[in-house]
Amino acid sequence: MGQPWFQIEHLVHSHGLVGLSANFTLYGDMSSRLMSLIAGYGHRTEVYSIDEAFCDLSGIPGDMTQRGFKIRARIERWLGLQCGIGIGATKTIAKLANHVSKDAERKPGSYPPELAQVCNLAALSPPDLQEIMRATAVGDVWGVGRRIGEQLTKLGVATALDLAQMDAGAVRRRWSVVLERTVLELQGTPCIALEDAPGAKKQIAVTRSFGNPVESLDGLLGAVSDFAARAGEKLRKQGSFAGQLHVFAHTSPFRPPPHFSRSVVVPLRKPTADSRSLVEAACAGIRFIFEPGHQIQKAGVILLDLAPSSLHQGELELEESDSSDKSILMTTVDSLNRKYGRGAVSVGGAGFGPKKEWAPRQMRLTPHYTTRLEDIPVARA
Repeated sequence: MGQPWFQIEHLVHSHGLVGLSANFTLYGDMSSRLMSLIAGYGHRTEVYSIDEAFCDLSGIPGDMTQRGFKIRARIERWLGLQCGIGIGATKTIAKLANHVSKDAERKPGSYPPELAQVCNLAALSPPDLQEIMRATAVGDVWGVGRRIGEQLTKLGVATALDLAQMDAGAVRRRWSVVLERTVLELQGTPCIALEDAPGAKKQIAVTRSFGNPVESLDGLLGAVSDFAARAGEKLRKQGSFAGQLHVFAHTSPFRPPPHFSRSVVVPLRKPTADSRSLVEAACAGIRFIFEPGHQIQKAGVILLDLAPSSLHQGELELEESDSSDKSILMTTVDSLNRKYGRGAVSVGGAGFGPKKEWAPRQMRLTPHYTTRLEDIPVARA
């Protein structure tokens, strides 16, 4: 995971490795289809990530394990996707069950084979559930990060069962309320509610590794301008303003020196979601940190200090300003881009054009099977 392609490219010939460029349009469309299928099997659904969701099955009669197999079969038949399904009394146990459903199939002997593909830990007896927790490393528990996992292991808390048997109050005092909730959830007490709508992000980031190294300031300005405009679109979508903008750039750690890695946080005069202000701030930050003579491989923009757009900061008008409502302009830009495709309307200088030196090469891009008419597969007898 995360290994550079050039280090494993030789496996194409020796082991038949298949390498593909990221196709985010295809992934997003397949994710939407997946979530719509899952939503039909429960009261409520929380989309946790692009490929994962929680579904509320409380009060639904019948065998939940068989229901899980029906969901899995429909997803595979309608979308051609395989998945693991975990069922539990709490979200943490359901995540544990999902982990078991995958490892029981992929790693024979790690868990009982009857728990493969669909694992219903709610149907197990307490002793059997304890055996599953005993076979699970503490680091594989949802909510236990690498650093905390190492601390727990040093204290002799090596398995999920060890963690579940800890005193919740002591865990809170030693670590945090977050880990305390994990312990209580493993004990069967629901502490993490199902979220019908995802909460607003506390940070919004748009970062990219370049298809070709960028050495010029103009090329770097075009890249971060594009990133800032994209971040602004995401910011407006969740109805927030940003108070600060973090911009960074660095060379590849896998290339010979000289290496370069710098960043800067640019405070905005007042919170905004206007792409023009964000692009201006990103360009100012890049001009401040740029040094010639380096092959920049990656750059990015991160919006910080986010707050709801309904909160307005009052200030004295000490300079001439355009009294027009800038939100109308940004709303129009977003509407046009949704209708005619991303990038149809952009901030001037935001890296637009058919050939960007910093754009991903995507030489192994798969077709847009589900969103582009000319890419729809055609079956012939």
